[in-house]
Amino acid sequence: MRFSVVEAGYDRRQVDACLDELDLRLRRLAARAESVAGAGREGDVIRLDAGHLCDYLRRRAAPADPSDADVPAGPSSAERAAADLLARARAELDAAREEARLVREAAYAEALRARREFEAALLARRRREARVDEILSGARVPADTPTAAAGR
Repeated sequence: MRFSVVEAGYDRRQVDACLDELDLRLRRLAARAESVAGAGREGDVIRLDAGHLCDYLRRRAAPADPSDADVPAGPSSAERAAADLLARARAELDAAREEARLVREAAYAEALRARREFEAALLARRRREARVDEILSGARVPADTPTAAAGR
């Protein structure tokens, strides 16, 4: 981000707008990091870093002394820290999303395989049942035919 140079440093409105935008982006990033399932330790680190940076930006944006309101704050170190943190957080978020995608795909493939196996087993059972019904319905023993039970 570039700021216009004025007589006593940087344009205060541009710096404030930049800090507000960074704060908004970091809040969104923190919210996304919380929503990422299974991120575990990485999500905690992202939330912690984003929270620290939000606090830092709030402290930098609000002058400690009201008489300092016209003195511009040097955004370069905050800007670099925010950019580094944002880049790290985005990389970790992308990695977590990729991992979640792979887990989701593996779970879907496993569920699909299990369903196919279940349906195949169910079909085989129904075929056996139909065959047994066919055999039992077609077996007619005349009343005068001696059976093994009758021989005793």
